[in-house]
Amino acid sequence: MLDLVILSLHFVICFIISLVIWCGPKDVDLRTSSTGTVGMESDGLILVGKEDDIKRSRRVTAKVNGREVVVFYHEGKFHAMDSRCYHEGGPLCLGEIEDINGQACIICPWHKFVITLETGEGLYEGINPLEPSPTPQWQSKGVKQRIHKVTIDNGNVYVTPPDLSVSFDSDYFADKYKNSGDLAMEK
Repeated sequence: MLDLVILSLHFVICFIISLVIWCGPKDVDLRTSSTGTVGMESDGLILVGKEDDIKRSRRVTAKVNGREVVVFYHEGKFHAMDSRCYHEGGPLCLGEIEDINGQACIICPWHKFVITLETGEGLYEGINPLEPSPTPQWQSKGVKQRIHKVTIDNGNVYVTPPDLSVSFDSDYFADKYKNSGDLAMEK
């Protein structure tokens, strides 16, 4: 019985350590970093950090007009989108990036929804049941996730504030968590 308790305790400790390591350096939140670089520029762009810092961490979160945005650096390109998944508000900053059909996609850690980094399209794997031997193929649900324009200038990374005249499914969760602080792990 004591062996079972010790084994269970060991499992829990290992799980917590792996979770801390997995969520660690890649999820730098520049609002609390030592660089203190988040701020508004005169041309309306929002400074989210230094190019080298984001390249090193691969992703950061920042507030853009009160809205939590995640900036990814993947395969030589910067991408920014609302940090909450359009489906149920999952924290995309904790998702894995995968290549699907030649497109870099973020996989939501909560329900495995697939979103392209470039366009914000939701993807799903579907079949045509009318085919003699249907094979799954990736299909688009359309643009579901709001993406934000990223500008690099003089070693700094800027995000353009969103144009709210056009709505996206992710707007609901962006608004829901707008002034809630760091809720990346809440469900």
